[in-house]
Amino acid sequence: MSTATAPEKPSQRPAPPVEPSEPPGTQENAISAWLGRHQFALRRLHSLMGILFGGYVIVHLMINATLFEGVRYDGVKSVYQLQVDKIHGLPFLNLIAWTVILLPILYHTLYGFIIIAGGRPNVDRYGYAGNWGYLLQRITALILVLFIAFHYLSFKGAFGGELGRMLTFVPVDSPDTPYSEATQSTVNHLNAAWWIGWFVYPIGIFAATFHTAYGFWTAGITWGLVITARAQRRWLVVCTVLFAFMTTCGFLALGSGLAGRATDEPIPGQVIIDPRVGEKTPDPEMAEEIEQETGTEQAPAD
Repeated sequence: MSTATAPEKPSQRPAPPVEPSEPPGTQENAISAWLGRHQFALRRLHSLMGILFGGYVIVHLMINATLFEGVRYDGVKSVYQLQVDKIHGLPFLNLIAWTVILLPILYHTLYGFIIIAGGRPNVDRYGYAGNWGYLLQRITALILVLFIAFHYLSFKGAFGGELGRMLTFVPVDSPDTPYSEATQSTVNHLNAAWWIGWFVYPIGIFAATFHTAYGFWTAGITWGLVITARAQRRWLVVCTVLFAFMTTCGFLALGSGLAGRATDEPIPGQVIIDPRVGEKTPDPEMAEEIEQETGTEQAPAD
């Protein structure tokens, strides 16, 4: 007697494992966790880049203070032009600018936004001087971001129109003019519009000097250089004097620039604004043609 056997079931391949989907916010949590694990190193680097940038601000304001001499129209270079020539005569200038100025500013700014986002000002409950300094340091940081962007881009000629031409900084001195291009273009920059010299720069100077001086104050504590209360009081006096010195240099430069005489004609090296050529320096033939049609002399391209 034969017994029937049940047919074998075809073998089935095991289903691939289903990877669990990441819950929303996992990537953000991972970034936050990484920042938390490396917070000590990141904050120390942020402080170090701030010290480096603060040193640049001090030197920058001291050089700008030489604008006190004013614009010379006797063909002799101004003191400010001589300082600009020294800077632009440095070897590997672009490398120095990126490593000492631009990259420190970028890192200090980006990580500063993270610090500001996690900050909790409490001056409404505890109105101590340190709490107000904490708040003002973050307010001036936001102001500085906007001011530096305007200052840098306008000096580089990033804005268009007649205002953009007046704002453009010309570092190289031309022997064809009786004045120093760096000095005259800075005077033109500050007098390009009333709100630039009387609103933007006063606020920018105060923001830069306070942020730098208070940053040095907190850096001294952060790096363990001033531990005792007595040492901190002395360091506070030093930082206060530094704030007064930088602010004096900044407003000395600003007042000297505002007192100068702005030029209406384009400075050699600045852009020429003409509807036919746009915002650029025309070639010699185009400049001569424009001059014949309009009766105004146009500076040819270098």
